[in-house]
Amino acid sequence: MPHKATVAYFSMEIGLDAAIPTYSGGLGVLAGDTIRSAADLEVPLVAVTLLHRHGYFYQRLDPAGRQREEPVTWPIDDYLELLAPRASVEVEGRTVHLRAWRYEVTGVTDCKVPVFFLDADLEENAPQDRALTDALYGGDDRYRLCQEVILGIGGVRMLRALGFAQVDRWHLNEGHAALLMLALLEEQISLGSQPSTVPAQAIEAVRAQCVFTTHTPVPAGHDRFRPELARQVLGERQWTHLVQCGQERGLNMTDLGLRSSAFINGVAMKHGEVSRGMFPGYPIRSITNGVHTAYWAAPAFRRLYDRHLPGWRHDALTLRYAISIPTSEIWAAHREAKRMLLEHINRETNAGFDQDVFTVAFARRATAYKRAALIFHDLERLQRIVQRTGPLQLVFAGKAHPRDADGKAVIERIHTIKDQLRAQVRIAYLENYDMATATVLCAGSDIWLNTPLPPMEASGTSGMKAAVNGVPSLSVLDGWWIEGCLEGITGWAIGQPVEAGQETAEELAARHAASLYDQLETTVLPCFYQSRERFVEIMRNAIAHNGSFFSAQRMVWQYLHNAYRVR
Repeated sequence: MPHKATVAYFSMEIGLDAAIPTYSGGLGVLAGDTIRSAADLEVPLVAVTLLHRHGYFYQRLDPAGRQREEPVTWPIDDYLELLAPRASVEVEGRTVHLRAWRYEVTGVTDCKVPVFFLDADLEENAPQDRALTDALYGGDDRYRLCQEVILGIGGVRMLRALGFAQVDRWHLNEGHAALLMLALLEEQISLGSQPSTVPAQAIEAVRAQCVFTTHTPVPAGHDRFRPELARQVLGERQWTHLVQCGQERGLNMTDLGLRSSAFINGVAMKHGEVSRGMFPGYPIRSITNGVHTAYWAAPAFRRLYDRHLPGWRHDALTLRYAISIPTSEIWAAHREAKRMLLEHINRETNAGFDQDVFTVAFARRATAYKRAALIFHDLERLQRIVQRTGPLQLVFAGKAHPRDADGKAVIERIHTIKDQLRAQVRIAYLENYDMATATVLCAGSDIWLNTPLPPMEASGTSGMKAAVNGVPSLSVLDGWWIEGCLEGITGWAIGQPVEAGQETAEELAARHAASLYDQLETTVLPCFYQSRERFVEIMRNAIAHNGSFFSAQRMVWQYLHNAYRVR
């Protein structure tokens, strides 16, 4: 029986459960929150991704902080249902057969959204092709391009095989899925009995159906493939179609997504502005990211909201009324969430974290522009601040990409400083950062620290998750925090924004570090240790202002109104 979907949502990674390691970080976790909120809002949406049998990787850290990557082993059939329909794609002239596994996300009204995981590990495939869906962001350019053929072209064909004959909108969550436009062009050409040259009206018909979300200003986040590689993998006919779509100098997945989509958006107001500068000529709009409030709220806060704000799970904006919850109850919920976090830290690292000590959390992908070690810019000043204002303990988490030497060096540096400051500041680094760890970190810290190099932070969602649990942010003004920061009300800013290029990275780091130290010494730590009631008021404001607005429910509503409407 044919199925109908308003939206087909394609993402290379989707974070649905810590036990399903088919995500690496923010992009995948956002995809999972999008799908959960679509289920809550009863949006007829279907999602497509790859199976990633070996996951991203399991992170091991030795005592010096040196990262070792291990494949992830997970029992697929414990979580996913194998389906009978098959599809196929052509890769380097070979037919690669695909099957799909299904996972269903259930919303608050029991509406179900299916997620289909594409799998090439079939006996009829060549040995090298059976591994094409195994590793997330693994292998060389050829491997990555083959994966993107499977996701984009194979994903469309699999949905058709599964009975989704009508889809109104095809949403590309980043450029990895941009090749789906080739599958849609094939359908247009077949309908019109056209020759191999693609008519302009067919390209426009595909463009009218597609939505493209770009997520990063970082060059490494935009996949590019040499023309000879693209021609070899895709074949002459498909390459001819890509050339007609402006890819004659090589296959640029972001450019293809931009050219192939009628609605394009960045993931924060500032990111939309930055993207328009990066890609002039395209009408790039902004839909700021959000998080699934019920998923990221700690058990203590769920109970608190259930008691005071019935209906918050159905309508995240209800958290606006958290301003009426007594601060004593917010503090009690926070103490419970913090106890769970510190028990986890002490069990995993033997760091000896103390419940009464101000706890700073920094948990992001370990890469240079995130500047995880910025707080250690001036160790002497950091030690003086602790002596003058009160004790401090720092918890870090995050994986470095296996080929990111600079990111790995950041982890090692934090471990070196951890040993240096052992007598003055307790520091812990949690290995193998995943969604399960994120839930306790975002809920249990006293402050959420974020120090990216502007304007590299497209959005960021970890601080939004913290806000759902009343944890204020102390962050550089970039990404979502430009919209969420009410100084001294929802948290605190580090530095002031300047035009790009006015300072070197070293000058900016020095200025941001000085601002970070000033905020800790004169505002944040005194507020926590000497004006506790005021600090809890800020926690309450973080829930009411940011926890309520920066929700995936609001984000999905904006996509429905602006991007998914049938025109």
